[in-house]
This record gives sequence, C-alpha cells and structure tokens, in this order.
Amino acid sequence: MTETASPPPIGLRTRVLFGLGSLAIGAKTVAYSAYLLIFYNQVMGLSAALVSAALTISLLMDAVTNPFIGQITDSFRSKWGRRHPFMYAAAIPTAVFFWLMFNPPAGMSETMMFWYIVVVATLGRVAINFYEVPSAALTPELSDNYDERTALMSWRYFFGYVGGLGTAFLALRVFLQPTEKHPVGQLNPEGYAAYGMAGAILIFISILVSTWGTHDRIRYVRQATVAPARGALAQLREMLETLSHRGFLSILAFGVLKYTASGLYAAMAVYFGVYVWQLTSNSMSLLTIDGAFAALIALVIAPWASKKFGKRNVAMVLAVFGVTVGLAPLALRQAGLFLPLEPEGPLVLTLFSMQIVYSAAIAISQIMTSAMIADCVEDSALRTGRHSSGVFFAASAFMQTCTAALGVLGAGLLLTAAGFPENAKPGLVSAETIDRLVYIYMPVSATLWFVGVSFLFFYKGDRHSHEQNIARLQVQNIEPTRPRDAAG
Repeated sequence: MTETASPPPIGLRTRVLFGLGSLAIGAKTVAYSAYLLIFYNQVMGLSAALVSAALTISLLMDAVTNPFIGQITDSFRSKWGRRHPFMYAAAIPTAVFFWLMFNPPAGMSETMMFWYIVVVATLGRVAINFYEVPSAALTPELSDNYDERTALMSWRYFFGYVGGLGTAFLALRVFLQPTEKHPVGQLNPEGYAAYGMAGAILIFISILVSTWGTHDRIRYVRQATVAPARGALAQLREMLETLSHRGFLSILAFGVLKYTASGLYAAMAVYFGVYVWQLTSNSMSLLTIDGAFAALIALVIAPWASKKFGKRNVAMVLAVFGVTVGLAPLALRQAGLFLPLEPEGPLVLTLFSMQIVYSAAIAISQIMTSAMIADCVEDSALRTGRHSSGVFFAASAFMQTCTAALGVLGAGLLLTAAGFPENAKPGLVSAETIDRLVYIYMPVSATLWFVGVSFLFFYKGDRHSHEQNIARLQVQNIEPTRPRDAAG
C-alpha cells in the first residue's frame, strides 16, 4: 500500500455528517423500544409476553450475527474502503423492514403475528447493523485523538437523540392523534402505519447522506490488511481474542445493563404517560422533545467533561445521577409528594424539566463509554496486532440492541407481573394495579443501573495510557489512522 498526504483536520462538516446517520439509529431504537410493545399488545391484541418473547428471539439472532458483521467489515477490501460499501447497501433494506414492522398484514392469527414480529424484527436489526457497525467503527479510524473521539461521539449521540425523539414527537403530535373511532390517539392503528412510512423515509435519507458525507475520508483511513485466507474457526478465535479485552468487557457489562434499563424506561414511558399520569397525546408529544434539549446539552458538555474529569469518571457519576433523577417523579408520586394529575400544565412542565436532566446525564454517560470503546481499539491492537474496530463496535451495537429487545422483554414481564390488562382504558385501570406496576419497576430499573456502573471500576484506560498506546503503535508501525490510498 502506498502513502498519501496527511489527512486534513476533521472539521465541523465531517463531524455533523458523520453523526447525521444516527438519525436512522435513533428512529429505529425508539420505535422498537417505545412503540412496538404497545402497538402489538394494545392495538393488535397480542399478549405482552408474546410480543416480548418475539423481540427477544430477534435480539438473540442479532447477537449471533453482529460480531460477524464486524469481522467482515474489518477484513473487507475495496476501492471504497472496508466500511462504506456496507453503509451504502444498508439504506434500502433498513427502511423497508422498518415500514413492515408497523404495517403487518391483516387477518393474522396470534401464532402468525408472533412469527411475523420475529422475522421482520430480526431482518430489520441485521439490516441496520450493516450501517451502524461499520459507521461506528470509523470513529477510531477518523481520528486517534483522545478528545476528538469524544467530539465525534457527541455528534453521533446528538443526532441519535434527535432522530429517536423527533420521530416520537411526530408520532404523538401528528400520527397518533385522537379520532372519533380511536379517542385515545396512542391506540390508533392508522397512525402507526403512517409513522412507519415517515420513519422509513427518514432512515433511508439519513443513512445515504451520512455515508456520502464521510466518503471523502476513505483515502485517509486504513484499509484491511492483506492476509492469508482463514477458516471460520480461526476467525472465531480472532473475534474471541479481540473481545476478551478486559477494559472492553467492563464496558460491555455496563452497556448491556445500562441499555436494558434505558429500553425498559422507554417502553414503560408510554404506559406511564397514558395510564399513570393520564396525559393527552399533545402533552406526551411535548415530553418527547426533552431529549432534543438534553442532546444539545450533551453535545456541549461531553467534550468539556471528558477533558476535565476523564471519560470513565464522567460515565459513572452521571449514570448514577441520571437514574436517580429519572426515578424521582414515580418515587415522589408513591410517597404522595408529587403534583396532582390536574391541572395538567404544571405536571407536564415538571416532568419535562426532570426528563431533560435525566436524558442529558444519560446521554453524556453513553457518549463517554462509546469513546472509551474507541480507545480500546489501540490497546487491543498492541496485544493482538490487529486493528479490529469493527468487532468492537459490533459488540457496541449489540449493547444498543438491548435497548429495544431486553428492555421490551422486561417491560412485558413487568406488565404481566403487575396483572396489567390488554386493551386497557386510561383512567379505568385500578389504582392497585398501577401502584403494583410502579413498585415493581423502580427497584428493577435502579438495580440494572447501579450494578452496571459497578463494572466500570474494572476499566483502567485514561488519557495518559491512550497516548502511550498511540506512540507505541507508531513505533511498531501499526498506526490506527495512518494515511492509506483508497485502492490499497
């Protein structure tokens, strides 16, 4: 391979377009975690347990395929590099399966509906992973700078929040409006069909624009190393060796529990809004835009916090702080210290303010752990001689999949344990059932977060060790971002 001129600095344009693709990831994540359960349970009439089981099966399939997607992109060689061909190819199938998820054929039996969810959700997850994994794997290849990676991840998470919460806002404000036939807008099947179409269009455009936006950096990132053909077992051993990195395992354990808790929060937020707080669609739509404010706060604060306090410390402290604020409204309600349901205005304003704090803290924590994964790539390269960012970020994509699957599974189990009825009418669910649901949810959520945070104590990387790794890699000629020509 021949060397080219040094890459130009990463400017605002590249950061923004790199992050823009997360509009698709956010739209998919919020749809799967917040709306699939209530759509198939309360609108389509499938039991919460069956919906949760179907989505869990799709998660298991996702867990099996994700590392192989990472390994494939790490080893792939083309004139467009090893990441971009897969990113371009993912746009159409990801959009199509998103639309199918909210437009199931009419007249299906419960068994048919169960398998429809399994197949379509699995294919949808695999399709978007062919964008998400190589896109995220570009992070350590675009820059080896400790702080620049945090900035790149900040834009990625900013657009992820905007995509997810923006589509949620449109769902509640535009698509899931009450009609004469469906007085509760969140139970309007026609609205979900339109929501599926709007999400599919957003996903298609954002993936293509983001991929095009980083196309001019292809010649500056490393190509796959020319290596002898290896059998499936040899590649599996390589993946296991890469993923056995101790620092990464601590992030993985934290991430699985964190994203499961976040998914549980997202899935239950709709139920809490409809049945606990008894909010209208318009009020719930206002609550969804708290994430946009939170993402903007995180975009500004995360790079500064990383420089000032270090990534791991910020990730741990803000995770604990965020979940405490997030659970506070429910805890205060159960203690009889929160605002009454009427008038709705002060209640919505208070919930909105507290959710901004919660979402900003959790977003910054997530940005830090994603940037920490990028830093694991060089430490692993020193140990293995391979720059396997695709495998690492495939595991990261699996963590985020837990948001939709394990979170929805947990929500289904909580609803079942609380004896929550199907086709329930707001205001007509017994107070005992509501209290039972809240009392089960709060300790489960808190446990997931606090146990997850404890795993981060095992992560030892910091700025100093990262800079040492970069220097040692350059000496050993395994530079993570050494300029290469596009053709190899």
